[in-house]
Amino acid sequence: QVQLVESGGGLVQPGGSLRLSCAASGFSFSNYDMYWYRQAPGKERELVGVITTTGGFTNYADAVKGRFTISRDNGKNLVYLQMNSLKPEDTAVYRCYAPVLGGYWGQGTQVTVSS
Repeated sequence: QVQLVESGGGLVQPGGSLRLSCAASGFSFSNYDMYWYRQAPGKERELVGVITTTGGFTNYADAVKGRFTISRDNGKNLVYLQMNSLKPEDTAVYRCYAPVLGGYWGQGTQVTVSS
């Protein structure tokens, strides 16, 4: 069955960095674009960014452009979210999404940016 498992979240000070990982299984990972979303308390879920199948194209929300980078390793079925220059407003649960058979979500990983 399709599974997506995120890791790498935690508490970080403003200006710090974190790298999130999403391990995928149960589908042909290299055939699908992959997405990162986030949801902050009391707010709507928002798209952070997307990476195409080969990693040749990425696109990001304006709020994270220039600070976040999505990459993938198709040999390991992993997609990453490198987050730099973190701000308190980046605090959220981050989840990866695969548009497989109507869509699958990971369980999410908490990122808290606070001093």
